[in-house]
Amino acid sequence: MTSDYNHPARRVYLDNSSTTPVRAEVLSVMLPFFAQAFGNASSIHRWGKEARVGVETAREKVAYLLGAEPSEIVFTSGGTEADNLALRSTARLLKSKGNHIITTAVEHHAVLHTCQSLEKEGFEVTYLPVDEYGMVGVESVAGAIRPGTILISVIHGQNEVGTIQPIEEIGRLAKEKGILLHTDAVQSAGKVPLKVRDLNVDLLSISSHKLYGPKGIGALYVRKSVKIAPQITGGAHERGRRAGTENVAGIVGFGEACYLAERELPEESLRLTSLRDRLIKGILDKIPDTVLNGHPSRRLPHNVNVSIKYVEGESILLNLDLMGIGASSGSACTSGSLEPSHVLLAMGLPHEVAHGSLRMTLGRMNTAEDIDYVLEVLPPIVSRLREMSAFSSLRDSRACEEGHGNVQ
Repeated sequence: MTSDYNHPARRVYLDNSSTTPVRAEVLSVMLPFFAQAFGNASSIHRWGKEARVGVETAREKVAYLLGAEPSEIVFTSGGTEADNLALRSTARLLKSKGNHIITTAVEHHAVLHTCQSLEKEGFEVTYLPVDEYGMVGVESVAGAIRPGTILISVIHGQNEVGTIQPIEEIGRLAKEKGILLHTDAVQSAGKVPLKVRDLNVDLLSISSHKLYGPKGIGALYVRKSVKIAPQITGGAHERGRRAGTENVAGIVGFGEACYLAERELPEESLRLTSLRDRLIKGILDKIPDTVLNGHPSRRLPHNVNVSIKYVEGESILLNLDLMGIGASSGSACTSGSLEPSHVLLAMGLPHEVAHGSLRMTLGRMNTAEDIDYVLEVLPPIVSRLREMSAFSSLRDSRACEEGHGNVQ
């Protein structure tokens, strides 16, 4: 196989949890709102009314994806802002009732860092541990609840390892106790059914660019009986919940992406699950000393996360890139960090194993041929890197201790 960086044998994008390309259908509905229907959606003239129709139609489409009412959708700049709005707003509004928040050790940093910030304001936060699959137990949540508990925030589909948390059960528990429940569903939206009534959630965050919409737009679902206070002030936009002139083109594209995702979800979810399982099986069969991270079955249909022992994940990524394959070693938001994934460490993986993590997340454009190409390219990359690795002596000594002789 002949390949170089500029002309790889094949180009395979497997980083769809970081971001996705904008669908042609989405871009098509956005374009008029850049130049023709360019009005401010808050203006009362015809240009403003055209923009307002675009915004409210998109709101209906986002609500359609979530099984919510359009009035329960608040547009934000993305999932991070939605998480911040959910946690900061509700915590501050409910502070007179209590100051205790429950979350998990495997949340996205948009939640973890926000909780850490709230601790500086006097709130107390319990960070629940998870099992070896990255899953939190409902009984663990129940045991953490106390009289001053006002908010629970648990991620729906874990962004690194893909484990789907028992949100429905946690939601029933929270409802019985009269505690608000927020879930970060950024990775789950468009991949698995996500109806807010079934999930028993009060607040839910999603982001456009994870489901083939534009970047810079997201939404927070807020159950109609729940009050939130704006964290961005300066106007009465979004029914007084989030000030700022609306990103009309982005909102319109987001709405269309949600509509298409919901319409295609059953078929696409099955297709991605089949490709996911094919890739997981191939990696575990072809590459020794490799373990699957996350729950083996209760996981997002597009997520593959493995730890490849005795090699650095970053080295694998660079070599895959040379072969035209795009992947990641964890969350895109922390890819510049030299520290191993906080998620994998919370799951009990040793530092050296966590450093060898590889996340490949599939999307609409991926095919069985893509999977076969990865399974052709990845094993020799790992074999070569292991021969060069500082971990190779550790691997050899462990193999001898286990009675396997030399490792080839």
